[in-house]
Amino acid sequence: MAVLNVHERLLPAPQEAVGALIDSLGSENDRLWPPDWPPVRFERPLAVGVRGGHGPVRYVVSHYVPGHWVRFRFTGPRGFRGFHEFSVERLDQARTVLRNTMVLRPRGVRWLGWLLLFRPLHNAAFQHSLDCAERALTGGVARPVRWSWYVRLLRAATARLAPRWAA
Repeated sequence: MAVLNVHERLLPAPQEAVGALIDSLGSENDRLWPPDWPPVRFERPLAVGVRGGHGPVRYVVSHYVPGHWVRFRFTGPRGFRGFHEFSVERLDQARTVLRNTMVLRPRGVRWLGWLLLFRPLHNAAFQHSLDCAERALTGGVARPVRWSWYVRLLRAATARLAPRWAA
């Protein structure tokens, strides 16, 4: 069984400005990834074949169209097969949708890990990422993401149990 997980935000900005946020991912001037989550890091600048990750999640860039789309194929944790991607969809001159799509096939007991740990953290991180995009483009966030008590608990537990993920 596969997981399809999609987060998107309509942004009052031209496609080029939204696409530039994708291009900044993992760089010193990353305006897309939230600063209080384990940082996205790559071995080299964003390009096809580059390895990277955030926290315990590892991936390789499998597709990249600058300013439009980047796809990451999971290489870890073990038992997670699939990808996640950022893409932009131009609606008109001044409105663009920024979308994060993840397709995942957790194998065996990894389903439990997905349901109890990775899904709530993934959802919170990528909603927070969309807040970062909105703030970068407009100077504010109309409706900032609010973390549930469970996400706050998981963040506290993972910070204590796996501080290396934050580095």
